[in-house]
Amino acid sequence: MAEAIARHLGHDAMSAGTHPETEVSKNAIKVLESRNINSEGLHPKIVDDIDWKSFDMVVSMGCGVNCPAIKIDQDWGLDDPHGKPISAFKDCADKIEENIRRLG
Repeated sequence: MAEAIARHLGHDAMSAGTHPETEVSKNAIKVLESRNINSEGLHPKIVDDIDWKSFDMVVSMGCGVNCPAIKIDQDWGLDDPHGKPISAFKDCADKIEENIRRLG
């Protein structure tokens, strides 16, 4: 969701995880679509495949993940909505959007 929301707000963004699923959560897609945010082309990626040095900032969503090999500029401390009801995805998307808007 973070990648799509950031792009929707005009940022060049890419998201990845340490243990990505095989597909983007259906609830995440539903939340993005309900906000008229394009989810086309979103797919799970592993952090090892991202050139994180090419970005101005690296943000961790939190979720108890530690990436000692990557310089994390901000950790937003969000709860992972995986396996939770759609309301948890909506809350997470709200927090992501608030934080991105604060970045400028």
